[in-house]
Amino acid sequence: MIKVILSGCGGHMGRVMTGLIADEPEMEIVAGIDPFLANQIAEGKAAEPGYPVFGDPASCGAEADVLIDFSTASAADALVNYCVGKKLPAVLCATGYSEAQIALAEKAAETIPVLRSANMSLGINLILKLLKEAAAVLAPAGFDIEIVEKHHRRKLDAPSGTALAMADSINEALGGTMEYVFDRSERHAQRPEKEIGISAVRGGTYVGEHDVIFAGTDEVFTFSHAAYSRAIFGKGAVAAAKFLAGKEPGLYSMADVIGG
Repeated sequence: MIKVILSGCGGHMGRVMTGLIADEPEMEIVAGIDPFLANQIAEGKAAEPGYPVFGDPASCGAEADVLIDFSTASAADALVNYCVGKKLPAVLCATGYSEAQIALAEKAAETIPVLRSANMSLGINLILKLLKEAAAVLAPAGFDIEIVEKHHRRKLDAPSGTALAMADSINEALGGTMEYVFDRSERHAQRPEKEIGISAVRGGTYVGEHDVIFAGTDEVFTFSHAAYSRAIFGKGAVAAAKFLAGKEPGLYSMADVIGG
């Protein structure tokens, strides 16, 4: 049985994860970390979700095999340090990490297993793998590359972390030679070859859609992924937790989970 501490258990993804893990015969949540939900429970305004909820990592004394974090980037430092202190593998699913927080996670991976991903969807991570192969063939043949992403109106960051991860996968395959362009409104010139255009749409209730367009002469290749439910991210996190539990210290990614 894999014992899980779920950080951000009171949020949208936290509730999704609670339901998903409840259906997993090989996993159980032994504790949650969420300051808002912990306060609500203490004030009698909410009930425990089937496991104890703590307001911060320091107050959580539960023994576990892995921590899954779907909270916010602001909680990253305390969570990573907690996991290092407990020698607890960490699946970090929050987005918007600063460079310093990324460096902290990478440093932690020297002593514990750490898996961090901009997108936990198995489908997205398969596309990241395929994009490298496509870029290596199509970019030298003169295909232009554009990325268009769509998310709900409440999403704060733009472009999405997934769109940037897609651009990074392509750029890695091309030796880091590509420039990312987010706005062409002030430029009156022909599109240069070494460019990846990235556009963000915000509106309605889009869970997340990403299109990567390779536009050549007389033909176009498009890689598309649409998320219709947050459950796809939760399922990826469950797979990541199963993969990470018991692993040696190191920095892992969803590519490792899917065998990339």
